[in-house]
Amino acid sequence: MNRYAMYHAADSAYCFPVSEEEIVLRLRCARDDLKRVQVIYESKYVFGERRKRADMRKAYSGELYDYYTVTLRLAGAKLAYVFYLDDGEEQYFFSEDGVTRDYDYRLGYYNFFQYPYINRADIMPSVKWMDRAVFYQVFVDRFCMGDREKDRSYINCRWGDIPSPRSFAGGDLDGVAGKLDYISSLGCNAIYLTPVFSSPSNHKYDIYDYYRVDAQFGGNDALRRLVKAAHEKGMYVVLDAVFNHCSERLEQFRDVLKNGKASRYHSWFCIDGDKPDAEKKNYEMFSVCSYMPKFDTSCPEVQHFLADIGCWYIEEYGIDGWRLDVCDEVSHAFWKYFRQRIKQKNPQAVIIGENWHDASSSLRGDQFDSVMNYPFTKACLDYLAWGKMDARHMAWKLGELLMRNTDTVNRMMLNLLDSHDTHRFFSEAGQDRETVLAALCLLYLFPGVPCIFYGTEILTPGGYDPDCRRCMDWDKTGPDGGYEDIADTLRTLSGLRRDGRLAEGVTSLGEQDGIFVLKNRRGECETALYINRSGRRACADGIELDNNTHCVTVNGGIVL
Repeated sequence: MNRYAMYHAADSAYCFPVSEEEIVLRLRCARDDLKRVQVIYESKYVFGERRKRADMRKAYSGELYDYYTVTLRLAGAKLAYVFYLDDGEEQYFFSEDGVTRDYDYRLGYYNFFQYPYINRADIMPSVKWMDRAVFYQVFVDRFCMGDREKDRSYINCRWGDIPSPRSFAGGDLDGVAGKLDYISSLGCNAIYLTPVFSSPSNHKYDIYDYYRVDAQFGGNDALRRLVKAAHEKGMYVVLDAVFNHCSERLEQFRDVLKNGKASRYHSWFCIDGDKPDAEKKNYEMFSVCSYMPKFDTSCPEVQHFLADIGCWYIEEYGIDGWRLDVCDEVSHAFWKYFRQRIKQKNPQAVIIGENWHDASSSLRGDQFDSVMNYPFTKACLDYLAWGKMDARHMAWKLGELLMRNTDTVNRMMLNLLDSHDTHRFFSEAGQDRETVLAALCLLYLFPGVPCIFYGTEILTPGGYDPDCRRCMDWDKTGPDGGYEDIADTLRTLSGLRRDGRLAEGVTSLGEQDGIFVLKNRRGECETALYINRSGRRACADGIELDNNTHCVTVNGGIVL
């Protein structure tokens, strides 16, 4: 038995309550090392006298490890437990003392694993509407111009021109509102908008007035109209919060530029010296952009200022949540305060971080509900677009990603193939239609919440920013546009999510004859996805697939 591979930690993604009576336990061990795993458990105050046993199932495997899991229904809120391990030849126990031949239950209070008490406040709640959500991301300036009477003097490119970093095409919030029926027709019921607040740029990530929606986008009234119209159609609206940094034009930063340390806002920013100097770059900023000074989010005044903004848009406009830009560079202390404030206003307002890496330390129920799942994006690129992984390694990789976070978080992860910050998936896949369709099936059926970037449904190409932010080509939409098969696929996949079956089911990942297989089972209903990228005709569960093809089944019947 490989003892070095054995891992468990209480009060973590390996041990977390999902209700006041239920707790999930996970155990990691070397791949193919164990034949049987049980958990021996009871209330910590009677563990020495009596105990229960439960079998754990091998839920996922990775290249190096197997992951066993079990959900225990408890009679009380106090849990003590150890693991029983059988490798087919010998038996061991695993406790806080590590792997041992024997275990003395009478002295278990020294070394059993424990979840001392399930406090209601420590159970991470889910945002219920996320179980059925399908997001459509909009880069506002390039989506649709709805207000034709506005001042258009700022527009410096024709609609459809390849964008530059300084291109303004004229899209606005009335344009988004006017396309809600179109977005809904794709099966999407949630919209994530890139920033809409007053800013000198086309992308609006350098904000100088957080309380004013940019006039280019129609101002505050346009946002109010959009949210109202979306809600009337049963749709949700999530805005982009840029709280790591701001524009150099922000009133408070300008005051520091003028008055230096005499300014009451000097402590709002991270400045080395009296005054910020753009040439010397003696202050913290986003990346190397001197025009985007970084907030010191450890400063209490900054925390109140930014949290007030977050709450105001929930109160005044009824938005349904926030996506948090560059959240991993912001202090944990601020995000904990921000979550408290936001959830007091609306417990069902979703908080989604932008973190491209393992964000598990921020996903414990005290900061974010989820993050943008870029590790999932990279796996899809490696397997489907670039051919760097085979089906077995893809199944391993996705299983490992699921084991990073709790089940509650996994159900709310924002899964995506591309965004305003990446190359378009269609271009990375060599503009292969079948590859995009297979990727969309995986996007929708993998645990979490799917998010498609505007234009995906018409196979919009594009390289890195700003090329990925091309104008929406409305001539390609509709029955005569030539992309109705993509739209139909999105509608069918959205329908599978609509009743919550995928969020509430148990997902398995594997490989058969070179075919990637994902199955989701809830009760008697099984939804399965098969993707063949093996380079040859292959068969899984009696379904034969040519290379570079896929299919989706429900209870064995092919639906896609």
